Amino acid sequence: MIEYRAPTRDMAFTLQQVAGFSEMAKACGYEEASDDVVAAILQEAAKFSSSVIAPINAAGDQSGVHLEPDHSVITPDGFAEAYQQYADSGWASLQFDPKFGGQGLPFSLAIPVQEMWHAANMAWGLCPLLSQGAVEALSENASDALKQKLLPKMISGRWTGTMNLTEPQSGSDLSDIRTKAWQDGDVYRIKGQKIFITWGEHNMAENIIHLVLARLPDAPPGVKGISLFAVPKYLPDVSGEPGERNDCRAVSLEHKLGIHASPTCVMSYGDNEGAIGYLVGEENQGLACMFTMMNNARLTVGLQGVSISERAYQQARDYAFERTQGTAPGEHPGVSPIIRHPDVRRMLMTMKALTEAARGLAYTGCVAVDYANTLHLPDGARERYQRRADLLTPLVKGWCTEIAQEVTSLGIQVYGGMGFIEETGIAQHYRDARILPIYEGTNGIQALDLVGRKIIRNQGKAMAELIDDMRQLTVPVQRTSSLTAERQARFDQAVAFLEDATGIVLDRGNDDQFTGSVAHNYLMLSATVTAAWLMLKSTTAAAKQSIDEDSYAASKLATTNFFFDHILPRSSAYVTALRSGDDAIMALPEIDF
Repeated sequence: MIEYRAPTRDMAFTLQQVAGFSEMAKACGYEEASDDVVAAILQEAAKFSSSVIAPINAAGDQSGVHLEPDHSVITPDGFAEAYQQYADSGWASLQFDPKFGGQGLPFSLAIPVQEMWHAANMAWGLCPLLSQGAVEALSENASDALKQKLLPKMISGRWTGTMNLTEPQSGSDLSDIRTKAWQDGDVYRIKGQKIFITWGEHNMAENIIHLVLARLPDAPPGVKGISLFAVPKYLPDVSGEPGERNDCRAVSLEHKLGIHASPTCVMSYGDNEGAIGYLVGEENQGLACMFTMMNNARLTVGLQGVSISERAYQQARDYAFERTQGTAPGEHPGVSPIIRHPDVRRMLMTMKALTEAARGLAYTGCVAVDYANTLHLPDGARERYQRRADLLTPLVKGWCTEIAQEVTSLGIQVYGGMGFIEETGIAQHYRDARILPIYEGTNGIQALDLVGRKIIRNQGKAMAELIDDMRQLTVPVQRTSSLTAERQARFDQAVAFLEDATGIVLDRGNDDQFTGSVAHNYLMLSATVTAAWLMLKSTTAAAKQSIDEDSYAASKLATTNFFFDHILPRSSAYVTALRSGDDAIMALPEIDF
């Protein structure tokens, strides 16, 4: 297995120069998050990811996890030890409130760090991802007493967290949740079953806090009658340490296509007297509370798409330099490294361009979240950044996970027949990536959310603001000299495509069949054009920073040129499909499918 090396230079550059982290840190009161601090954090995270987490990835995929007769789950060798080092080193607390033991750093600074965890070992990285989401939900919605009870241990990493939504009869549609809750003095009792619970049971931490959606007696029907409860695996005793075992357990593990080292559990609550839970937020407001966790989780799932793409790209690139086969065009007869063959270079450049563009999109969305969470910004600024964060969230989740399918598949293709052999390791990335378009609301749901909530509901205001920002790089006096006139025109046309498509969506927003049919193409169009804008920003910023002997700016320009030549033209196909509306999609009766 080729080792993972975190691309810290591109991470820092993208965060600071493309996503605007440095300006955000100054505006939002994060003066301690200086360039030196960012560099030090990324370097230390890179060491940890490459030396501790990455080496156990392949073995964990091969061995998987095991459910014992006592309902405990045994994780692969080295996983628990790696998690203990993670917690002891303070990585779990980066972006959280110092009041509860956090370091108080920006959310967006934790994002490149999380990218490293998932690139090194996505199955392992899902545990801290879910835990951090649970901390966010509790921080935003729990009572002060419940925060004091749970957050210090969770922020320290000693306790982990999960999200319990799905039930056997209720997948993405949560209106049919049947798990029951009833009040029992100062606490509540929970009874029901949840499926697909990531890291629902394990031996890596001393306690697990499950966030569980359930219905109280006489609750309104549908999603308006759902409440949220924190259900510990072990009930905290009077000293706050894990005490009595709660009435909840894993009853089976799913056998999955990928992420074999991540336990995906069927969880049973209340097989006996009822699992004890603590109400989070108000009764019947559970879905709103859970969305605190889900919104940021959607960004971090999109980030996982970046991570797994980076890992597949690195592995395919290194293999292409090592593998020799055939005589490349223009070379003397003999055996050439396959990196010399034009079609292999095309595949690698596609992987590189998509990954770097997705990184820019994910980091930019997360910086917008930090702006939106800052209370002291000038009037109107916070609201504008909230609109930006809301708009970019489905783009990050949807597009970054879709391109991960393409990038990891190309990684196998670069390997040729050896890529189809598990021993090379490249197939694992393809298998692991496949869950990402499904997680946290399928990409079809993300597209409907984009069209319905983020475009139609506010009459396209957030998209109009984004297009205005893009046009700062379409005005002739602002154009970078690095881009040819043809490529600049291609970008200008793509922005016009996006504006035109937004108008079509707004004009026909009352037609649910139309919006449902075009939502995917609108999401892919929006994200592709936004990614192109960020690639243009990156090459412009790199050109300003470059020095003669530095090849980074040249590499950025070459990657941006490739994106504009090979990927941005997809925007034309998306807008063509969108203009056709639902005609082709709805033309055939079901019997003809």
